[in-house]
Amino acid sequence: QVQLVESGGGLVQPGGSLRLSCAASGDIFIFRISTMGWYRQAPGKQRELVATITSGGSTNYASSVKGRFTISRDNAEMTVNLQMNSLKPEDTAVYYCNSRTTDRLEYSTDYWGQGTQVTVSS
Repeated sequence: QVQLVESGGGLVQPGGSLRLSCAASGDIFIFRISTMGWYRQAPGKQRELVATITSGGSTNYASSVKGRFTISRDNAEMTVNLQMNSLKPEDTAVYYCNSRTTDRLEYSTDYWGQGTQVTVSS
């Protein structure tokens, strides 16, 4: 019902910046009521939460990125962005865009993008 495509990944030096974008398509009504998020997964590690933003604009960040990353959304354009500043080698991972809806029984439905590689290295 919702398709997600990430872009903007690449190679950047420590201390540099990068902006990731997630373009959604499909059911705009589902997108508008969904909590959107960015997750990342490094080789040999579990996928972890980076940041989320609710339909109302409330944000949440992992402690490791708080103060450095900023998540935003544009419901009209059906896009979600992640501005990444002061990047560290530890930020190297595949970054995934996520859309989640949760019902009254706390059953969640997730949609995922294909991922985009971010490499922080000198």
